[in-house]
Amino acid sequence: MKHFIVLSALALTATTMTAQKKIYPNAPKDGTVDTYFGVKIPDPFRPLEADRSKETAEWVAAENKITNEYLAKIPFRGKLLKRLKEVADYEKVGAPFKKNGKWYVFKNNGLQNQSVLYQMDELGGALHEFLDPNKLSTDGTVALQGISFSKDGRYMAYVISRSGSDWQEIYVKDVATGELLSDHIEWAKFGGAQWCGNGFYYSAYDAPEKGKEYSSKNEVHKVYYHKIGTPQGQDVLFYQNPAHPLRFYSVSLNKEETMMFLHESGAGSGMNLYVRDLRVPDAQFIQMTSNMDLQYSPIETVGDNIYLLTNDGAPRGRVMVADIHKPGFKDWKELIGESKGVLEDVQFADDKLVLTYSQDASTHLYVYSLEGKELNEIKLPTVGRAGFSAERGQKECFYSFASFTVPGTIYQYDMAQNKSTVYTEPKVKFDLGKYTTEQVFFISKDGTHVPMFLTYRKGLKHNGKNPVLIYGYGGFNISLSPNFSSMRIPFLENGGIYVQVNLRGGSEYGEEWHVAGTKMQKQNVFDDFISAAEWLVTNSFTSKDHIAIMGGSNGGLLVGACMTQRPDLFKVCIPQVGVMDMLRYHKFTIGWNWAPDYGTSEDSKEMFKYLYSYSPLHNLKKGVSYPATLVTTADHDDRVVPAHSFKFAATLQECQGGTAPVLIRIDSKAGHGGGKPLAKQLEEQADIYSFIMWNLGMKFK
Repeated sequence: MKHFIVLSALALTATTMTAQKKIYPNAPKDGTVDTYFGVKIPDPFRPLEADRSKETAEWVAAENKITNEYLAKIPFRGKLLKRLKEVADYEKVGAPFKKNGKWYVFKNNGLQNQSVLYQMDELGGALHEFLDPNKLSTDGTVALQGISFSKDGRYMAYVISRSGSDWQEIYVKDVATGELLSDHIEWAKFGGAQWCGNGFYYSAYDAPEKGKEYSSKNEVHKVYYHKIGTPQGQDVLFYQNPAHPLRFYSVSLNKEETMMFLHESGAGSGMNLYVRDLRVPDAQFIQMTSNMDLQYSPIETVGDNIYLLTNDGAPRGRVMVADIHKPGFKDWKELIGESKGVLEDVQFADDKLVLTYSQDASTHLYVYSLEGKELNEIKLPTVGRAGFSAERGQKECFYSFASFTVPGTIYQYDMAQNKSTVYTEPKVKFDLGKYTTEQVFFISKDGTHVPMFLTYRKGLKHNGKNPVLIYGYGGFNISLSPNFSSMRIPFLENGGIYVQVNLRGGSEYGEEWHVAGTKMQKQNVFDDFISAAEWLVTNSFTSKDHIAIMGGSNGGLLVGACMTQRPDLFKVCIPQVGVMDMLRYHKFTIGWNWAPDYGTSEDSKEMFKYLYSYSPLHNLKKGVSYPATLVTTADHDDRVVPAHSFKFAATLQECQGGTAPVLIRIDSKAGHGGGKPLAKQLEEQADIYSFIMWNLGMKFK
């Protein structure tokens, strides 16, 4: 690697770039004022919600021009991008899986935009290209979202998204010939393709109004059945529930196609489950559960028995068994009770069960008998994240493992010998032995002990001056486990500390930990994050002048709330595709689905006042000196619509009382982040890390 040092002459440029008061583009404004429970709330940048309008397009172009000009002046941006490409250029292989006598595996040769699906005649045999998503577009912006095989192995349905949108299309391949069939499904969303006989079920919405494909509210989720060889217009409407237009519906089937499950979600943080016995002519769905704040996930069926993972009666999860003839929850029997760890996943493997637990945000794997007896633990290399992959009746099983300093490695596991052997291990072009990870526990504002991971170069000095990047999420029952990203390497190489905080709102300690960061307790999440930064300062890892914070989606909300509450504590802020308008989030696409975590401004006066008290958009104040901020979003984000970021950036630019830059980076042909081609990821990360490192005063070596 070539060494590059920022000279003192260039340091002057940094001062000039950051110390001048910037002139930002005028965003379209109107006089919109909304009234909530008698309280008038101005929303002057409401026109930016029309993300396809001419005015908005002109503003986007002007903002991107300013941002690009600023980033282009960072002297090491080009070298940083080059280094990111170098560290990302290594082979990445997934866990192999078997379908109808053939083996399949996803592999990326290094810098491919999308991973390719290969077929093998036998495990470890020659790879035959089966589906290359890179050939579905010229720029890698068509992403593979899922695959499913018909029971007889004749067909494979695959689901794609374009430009990062949540909208999905479904295509079908003949497995034997590789031929692409005429079948084509549009406007599918949240469900995939579930095979049954000579066709499949899928979930979809009515086609949206032209021009509002990525912003209009999605209502009345429908389940259709598609028969192979017929046009979509002939698909049979199988299920809908107009009485509940703001719920999701999808079906799944067991391997034998003898039982069908209907999944209902969206009205709470969990789901309802219904079952139908397909062995009985004209059988109807029978309701199994009735609490949509709790989770009920079918694992497998054996004969008349249904194995399920649930947190009903066990906030950290347990395994239960239901009988198809008496499927109601009251008749379920516990097989494996609640443990001290959080039960995240259960897999059948040969004739046993493998349970994936999270303990202090790290994975532990245990093997159980079908009678519910613990047999042994699968020892993992170190603290990290593992995902188990297996099938009932299949001897071969695998698990993936990664940590902050271990790239994704695939292990084959011998159940009989309780022995793991490396199946594939990436050959990276950098020395990870130079870095270490430690887990610490700090005390949040209300006395709660909260864990976080710190990764840094060995020999780090506690001099209070180390540049730190703190990442968090804190919501929707999602756990942040140790994970590997080559994108962090240049930051770590140049003396940075990467910090990942396990905030309340996630699932790290079960449902209680999740609930403690929702609705009227959402402030706990922000307090945890702020307390993490203060702990790092108190313990001489860093200082206020050397802290950057970053988070995406709900994590973007986290960054927005923390920088408005404590602008003095952070030097750089990166809110990515964030939920910034807490009063109107539920009015776009599927925003209504977040109400169980957030509550809405329409629920009650109390809930409105609480949301208003932390909503990032509404807590920006003119004349306050805010940190250097780079807001990121994308034109096809129909999960968290770009209007959130647009209005926040425009307001922040108007309010900024200091000299730190306030920029927004608006990507094109990209969405919320899922399926983003590697080339776009690298460009985005180069811009983000350049901005962070430059404004933290770091030198690029």
